[in-house]
Amino acid sequence: MSESASSISRNGGRILVDALVGNGVDTVYCVPGESYLPVLDALHDTQSVRTITTRHEGAASNMADAYGKLTGRPGICFVTRGPGATHASNGVHTASEDATPMILFIGQVEQGFLGRGAFQEVDYRQMFGGIAKWVTQIESVERIPEVIARAFSVALSGRPGPVVIALPEDVLFGAATVADAPAVRVAHAAPEAQSLDALRSLLEDAERPLVIVGGTGWDEAAWASLKRFVTANNLPVAASFRRQDLFDNRDAHYVGQLGLGVSPKLAQRASDADLLIVIGSRLAETTSSGYTLFASPSPEQTMIHVHSDADELGRVYQARVPIHASLAVFARALDGVAPVAAQTQARWRAWTESARADYVVHSTPPAPTTEIRGVDLAQVVSHLNEVLPEDAVIANGAGNYTVWVHRFYRYRRMATELAPTNGAMGYGFPAAIAAKLRNPEQSVVCFAGDGCFMMYPQELATAVQFGAPLIVILVNNNMLGTIRMHQEREYPGRVSATQFVNPDFVAMARAFGAHAERVERTEDFAAAFERAQRAGVAALIELRTDPLQITPANRLAS
Repeated sequence: MSESASSISRNGGRILVDALVGNGVDTVYCVPGESYLPVLDALHDTQSVRTITTRHEGAASNMADAYGKLTGRPGICFVTRGPGATHASNGVHTASEDATPMILFIGQVEQGFLGRGAFQEVDYRQMFGGIAKWVTQIESVERIPEVIARAFSVALSGRPGPVVIALPEDVLFGAATVADAPAVRVAHAAPEAQSLDALRSLLEDAERPLVIVGGTGWDEAAWASLKRFVTANNLPVAASFRRQDLFDNRDAHYVGQLGLGVSPKLAQRASDADLLIVIGSRLAETTSSGYTLFASPSPEQTMIHVHSDADELGRVYQARVPIHASLAVFARALDGVAPVAAQTQARWRAWTESARADYVVHSTPPAPTTEIRGVDLAQVVSHLNEVLPEDAVIANGAGNYTVWVHRFYRYRRMATELAPTNGAMGYGFPAAIAAKLRNPEQSVVCFAGDGCFMMYPQELATAVQFGAPLIVILVNNNMLGTIRMHQEREYPGRVSATQFVNPDFVAMARAFGAHAERVERTEDFAAAFERAQRAGVAALIELRTDPLQITPANRLAS
């Protein structure tokens, strides 16, 4: 954006792109459409913004969500109207559930055509109203800077989330002389001094405390502050569902994740705790094991609940001490909370140590057994623990294969877990592409089931075109394992609609220009993974796994 841009006439597409640049946007994800041609034209001349063209709008929106998770800045996605918008809704729902900052721009028909059932016309306020933080339509060229500024503010403020903006064609093609808005600055709520005093006082009285971390809005300084507080007070820390990267899993205070495949001993420990310090987590259905670990509205455990959204406090649980604060600001404020005395900590020393010991047992893969046919996924994850660097990003979508990943992989650094808390199939592969493009030097591994991967297999073309040499570990058991598991529970022996006839994944990946191999024995995985690392292009390793081994601990009868 030139210094004199605000003093010359620009079309709407140029004004919009200049507003994005002014707010630090460096990447947009899109499927091009004729409904926003002026934006595409403006991006042509904008060297500071990289445009990643995907093969499906759902993949583009998932990449934008992943960008938001990795950077803490809104991921930007452009799609065309109607079908493009419906495809992209997948990523909007993920961003909403996961509290990810994101802005989805949708082309719209000319304003004079609205209400006439024009080609691909949709009322986006109605369509996205229940899943986005804010949905709007820009109605004049002059208001573009104002609307974009508000979009960034809404996406980043409080509990972050997605914003949806419709762009009528006449607004984008129209021209105006309008000043650019300054870059958005977001206000952050801070904890009150008396709330921190209450936290310490309750900690002084506790015998079985448990910290539960979750949410978004963390940064490296906050991550470090939390670790200092936990270490100084010798507290056990559990992660909420798919937030395991918020605390180093190798640390002696980390005790596991509350979510799918939760350790029964950790679930019991959460119920038995007399003080819960909940930082960022909503304690939603999956984290709370169907709202059974913590009674609603009044938990039996004394609860301190810290959240960036004031509306979330008291929504389900009435905490003894509700604290409305940005998670980063709150975590840094913990540096000012004096540790409790050593004799006080002695009350829960055994509690913390036994919780850690239980986690180590639960997260250590069992010895290989001849009962498991094909590749033992636990041994695969164990190998990755040994060979991947501590900042490696692990991405996944949804399916029973994720239980192995979340149980046996030990996350070491913040922003290394890309996993949708809304359970969206197909998320992992587009997310992994976004991660690798964001930081090419970082190791990025995507886990995907055969059903999960087939949601967006065409994005192999995107990975190859834009040079994203990530590694996909495709767990193939020729079925939808999660649904099959539920079928066996509800209707034993009556398998319906969950079996697959899959393509030749290796041939398909190679056709896109990717490196690909099939592994049928556990002992062959390490060498195959090393070859994938050296390939220099996107790589796919298909694992043929035992369809009867439905979770790490459970087998189907047949």
